[in-house]
Amino acid sequence: MNEQIISFLKDLQENNNRDWFQKNKERFDTLRHFFLEEVQLLINRIASFDPKVAGVEAKDCIFRIYRDIRFSPNKLPYKNHFAAYISAGGKNSEYAGYYLHMEPGNSLLSGGIWCPPSPLLKKLRRDIYDNMDEFLEIIEKQEFKAVYPELDGEQLKRMPVGFPADYPYDYILKHKDFCVYTSKPDSFFAQPDWMEQAVEDFKKLFPFNRFLNYSVDEFNGRV
Repeated sequence: MNEQIISFLKDLQENNNRDWFQKNKERFDTLRHFFLEEVQLLINRIASFDPKVAGVEAKDCIFRIYRDIRFSPNKLPYKNHFAAYISAGGKNSEYAGYYLHMEPGNSLLSGGIWCPPSPLLKKLRRDIYDNMDEFLEIIEKQEFKAVYPELDGEQLKRMPVGFPADYPYDYILKHKDFCVYTSKPDSFFAQPDWMEQAVEDFKKLFPFNRFLNYSVDEFNGRV
């Protein structure tokens, strides 16, 4: 049924308006229910190697399809993707997690921490700086780089305050997010073993998330 999700999203891209959506609401509800079940299965599989997500419910991880257009120049009412962020606490958590994004022409798997609040970002940078050898060992590992070749997200133009300007790994500490991703073709989710492949990619991501989540736990006084 994932092929039907992609097909629905293609139709939505061409008909992003309330009249079309209301006429196809039953179709959307059926596909969303299927996606919810698939995400729950994925959570259970991830929990086998990352205990932080054990007991997390899919309904707390799936993003709504309705866009918040109040302050956006883009007034299209619906998102053109299905997505879920699997982490301790669900999609609104500060914890590093596992992101699934189904969008025609722009599907991906991703993970890490995106857009942390400033105090947590400072903590993450300091911990990475203090444990750079460990962090590099994770992100430079061959099997990791084969799937997640580089850190993603925005970067500062200058070294953040409190770190030496001539630091050789300044390109890491300049990041505002600590995320990685791997692009997938639309056909990826149509494969009968797509979940097994996704789980394998997320297993490679686990040491990265574990490193970041130790900092989040310390930040929240849980270590």
